[in-house]
Amino acid sequence: MNPLTLVKRIQNINSKEASLGIGEDASWHAKYKDSAYVFVGGIPFDLTEGDLLAVFAQYGEVVDVNLVRDKGTGKSKGFAFLAYEDQRSTNLAVDNLNGAQVLGRIIRVDHVDKYKKKEEEDEETERQKREARGVCRAFQRGQCTRGASCKFSHDEQVR
Repeated sequence: MNPLTLVKRIQNINSKEASLGIGEDASWHAKYKDSAYVFVGGIPFDLTEGDLLAVFAQYGEVVDVNLVRDKGTGKSKGFAFLAYEDQRSTNLAVDNLNGAQVLGRIIRVDHVDKYKKKEEEDEETERQKREARGVCRAFQRGQCTRGASCKFSHDEQVR
């Protein structure tokens, strides 16, 4: 489904709930009462984590921002996951920012049912895994374009 169609559907559901006076327990938001995370799509590529924090902090305290980036280049992929300290803030963010225009782009904001935060390995563990896989052959030829996202070691000493 087209993301803008989904934005309009959510806005229609919200306006119907408001006009009917539907309470918090019967709202479609109740399905997500155990998740403090929201998905944000359609983000302008030059926005940073700090920019997202500034936009989304108006609806509650943001405790985690995961702006998804390309591993090789470090550039934003245009979507993120944010967590609020209070789950009720997710309802406000979805209702008020879904369909909003940020730097000329319409963003999509929706609940996340089960967000699994990726465990970050410390640098030493990651280095050991690369060394166990061996030296990158493309790196030895001066042709590796993966940079830090390469699964193999770029240390010439490893054998």
